[in-house]
Amino acid sequence: MSSISHAHHNAAEGAENDVRRQHQTSHAAVAPGEIAVGVVIGRASEYFDFFTYGIASVLVFPSVFFPFLSQLDGILLAFTIFSFAFIARPIGTTLFMAIQRNWSRGTKLTAALFLLGTSTVCIAFLPANTSNGYTVIVILSVLRFLQGIALGGSWDGLPSLLSLNSPKNRRGWYAMLGQLGAPTGFLIAASLFLFLNTQLSREDFLGWGWRYPFFVAFAINVVALFARLRLVVTEEYTQLLEERELEPIGIIEMIQAQGYNLFIGAFAALASYALFHIVTIFPLSWISLSRSQDINDVLVVQIVGAFVAILATVASGVIADKVGRRNTLGTMAVLIGLFAIASPWLLGGGKIAQDAFLIIGFALLGLSYGQAAGTVTANFAKRFRYTGAALTSDFAWLIGAAFAPLVALGLSARFGLVAVSAYLLSGVACTLLALRINKAFETDRNKA
Repeated sequence: MSSISHAHHNAAEGAENDVRRQHQTSHAAVAPGEIAVGVVIGRASEYFDFFTYGIASVLVFPSVFFPFLSQLDGILLAFTIFSFAFIARPIGTTLFMAIQRNWSRGTKLTAALFLLGTSTVCIAFLPANTSNGYTVIVILSVLRFLQGIALGGSWDGLPSLLSLNSPKNRRGWYAMLGQLGAPTGFLIAASLFLFLNTQLSREDFLGWGWRYPFFVAFAINVVALFARLRLVVTEEYTQLLEERELEPIGIIEMIQAQGYNLFIGAFAALASYALFHIVTIFPLSWISLSRSQDINDVLVVQIVGAFVAILATVASGVIADKVGRRNTLGTMAVLIGLFAIASPWLLGGGKIAQDAFLIIGFALLGLSYGQAAGTVTANFAKRFRYTGAALTSDFAWLIGAAFAPLVALGLSARFGLVAVSAYLLSGVACTLLALRINKAFETDRNKA
């Protein structure tokens, strides 16, 4: 009897080991490195769309869509419409989370990226506003709003999955991988505009050349869609997402349960988000208006800056794993504050000073933005992290970056470049305060 019992025990133990090995094999197929590839591809395609629009807001739209306005007013109107996408992002997140709950993650992602690509490419078909009417402006505004809706809906949960599935001592490294999409997207967009602006006459560039990047954006979105669907709809990823409880939560439930983390998370990285468009989009407008140097030379320096930002983003992962992500973000906020104080002298100086503003700005952007995601969203309970991370990002972009080019240019044109300092310093103050509150909150929670 004992031998029979022992045999049954061995058989049960063997079956349990087989299940465990299958479980480990399934999870081996979803290594952090593979998730990171999906994150970088997805984010780079989205940022390319947004930077294509942002660069065109300075180089193209004032002349093509707002010829009845002065150059300054035309750029300010373009920057106003630029902000519409960021206003729409939380709406898009809410809408597409509902789509995912009722259908599937694949359906949501396909619909969102199709909408993003379509709304972007439709801008390329808009005619020049030769009659000084408002129809084209209204359509452009609607398409920009739809871009934001789509971007909010394109959240696939891969950054959260990457964070939860990475080794504890490498969290900073894996957090920065997803952020590489931003400088990569800007690098491609700026390079394409530089090529077209140097190879075409001014007439051809404004007539048809500027439309080409918007067509490219659609093609990149198609490639990115298949690359991301290959990951998020597979059985292995679906299983891992479910095990990590990375599922969409109703927005009202989310706010009621963890609204505090949502608020703190949006402000904790504000210095980085405020800097984002101050070194990418705003300098193009300021230098274009002041005519202190050729705009193509500015694009060249910004492309170099994008490479610097990529290297700095990678470095942020190494630094954060040594000193902690929160300490990294706080230190970078202080350095951004010092950069803000020097900004009027740099951007208001000659070519060398302006180039220094761009390179230093991109370096700080890489170091800070590399750890901007996930520093505080780790506070969310697992069940709320999928939706919480998406909304935190939406509100951080809205509060910190949506109006940065508009406010910086509008105030600088009237009061001087000290307005840039004030804008960046306000972001720094919010970041340091939010990190301080979050630290106190964690201390109280650990004591409890």
